[in-house]
Amino acid sequence: MVDTILIRYGELALKSPPVRREFERQLQHNILEQFRTAGISGRLRSDAGHLYAEVEDAAPAIPALRRVFGITSVSRVEEVPAEPAAIEARLLALADLRLGRGDRFAIRARRTGSHRFTSQELARDLGRAVLDRFADRELSVDLDSPTVELFVEVRSNRAYLSEDRTAGPGGLPLGVAGRVVALVDGVRGALGAFLLMKRGCRARWVTRPEGADLVASVLARFDPAGRSFPAGGDETAQARQISEIADAAHADGIVLPLEVEGFPHARAVYGERVVFSPTIGWTDREVEERWARVRELAG
Repeated sequence: MVDTILIRYGELALKSPPVRREFERQLQHNILEQFRTAGISGRLRSDAGHLYAEVEDAAPAIPALRRVFGITSVSRVEEVPAEPAAIEARLLALADLRLGRGDRFAIRARRTGSHRFTSQELARDLGRAVLDRFADRELSVDLDSPTVELFVEVRSNRAYLSEDRTAGPGGLPLGVAGRVVALVDGVRGALGAFLLMKRGCRARWVTRPEGADLVASVLARFDPAGRSFPAGGDETAQARQISEIADAAHADGIVLPLEVEGFPHARAVYGERVVFSPTIGWTDREVEERWARVRELAG
């Protein structure tokens, strides 16, 4: 048996065709790198707007995909011909397993290509079929706050059915937007590095003792090829080290865990070097809340 995972990606689909092709190639490379690191074998295929991973077992593959920037969500799917009868038969089998007495359900249907039905018509007809088949379960349709959602995506001559969607990190594929060197001295520094990585930047991490574990246990899981350097010395030595690593890596900028009042001093220390501090306007509580989400994605 082979499991098929539908991989959705977000803003890179809005790029011009040449840029989009380049970003999609990088995304596929990053997916295969995560699979290799996790010991997962599989193959990728694509259509206009989605990728599909075919693996022996979706259970370990889905957590690996959640660590790939550019992916917005993934679903283990069942594939059938894009014919209403085939879609209905498979959806009823899924509904039989998922729906219990009194459940409120929603059918989320999307369609790409030319078909004799619209997305709304497909969802309506499938919902009616579920109500008719399981009339004894006292089900109801609830599009706003369902207890169970079933998803159908029709793409050209194939349809993909799933029971859920698992969120990914979003953003752009790692490696499409240059390099940065990030100081990680705690949660704020780790989150700042993550946010630049999410915009497609490869990062080298300079770690204080408080940040070394955050890099090893979280950030490195998003970039298995990333490199970490222990920070040494006082602030002056640390700034010199960061600048030297940035020069050696041909980095486009550095990422610092600054608060607003610290920015003028950083400008004086690093001169004309580009300084990023994406968490500069966030409270410690906001940083902690966002970092908790990053940890959850890392698995």
